[in-house]
Amino acid sequence: MTTPTYEIRARHTATTVTVYQAYAPAIGLPAARDGRFPATWKRDRMTWIKPSFLWMMYRCGWGTKNDQETVLAVEITREGFEWALEHACLSHYASGIHPDHATWKRQLRETPARVQWDPERDLWLKPLPHRSLQLGLTGEAAHRYADAWTVSITDVTDLAHTVHAHVRAGELDAARALLPEERPYPVPDGFLRHLRPELPAFPAPTPGPAPVPAPSA
Repeated sequence: MTTPTYEIRARHTATTVTVYQAYAPAIGLPAARDGRFPATWKRDRMTWIKPSFLWMMYRCGWGTKNDQETVLAVEITREGFEWALEHACLSHYASGIHPDHATWKRQLRETPARVQWDPERDLWLKPLPHRSLQLGLTGEAAHRYADAWTVSITDVTDLAHTVHAHVRAGELDAARALLPEERPYPVPDGFLRHLRPELPAFPAPTPGPAPVPAPSA
């Protein structure tokens, strides 16, 4: 079955959803130890959360990139996740979503969350035809994420390294068996209309009547 181009896929329970981030050990290790982000985590900066484990691996190079050596699985409330989606704006202009550039830029300034749809990745971190949600949080959303929505924080760096080792060895079945189970995330019909470019938020204009041909001379 073909995976929809724009679909949220995540590890989730009835009350929580898991997202991934990668940090330098100075932030990532105390966050995992204490189950909350430390005071050094900047709540006034944009932070991006990713429900896709493999997209996080692409972004952090399996936990080898500088200042991304500690990979975290952050379990947050579904209520918070959906609040962020409801209050988000696409990070790029889409003619079917925004009536004009000025409206999009105003929404970008005013909303506390951003959404990008980037190509999902396979075990080799090559792009797939369907997209993966990236959710950027700033202002109120970043504060809520760190101080209200977070349920647990787990260091999954060893998992990232183990999956990568299996991939490098050509043991793809073993690597795939270790991946977190990411299922389609259920949202009400129309809930993502303002975030999915193929679902126009504004009805197409109704075509007017066909012009009446001029009478022949």
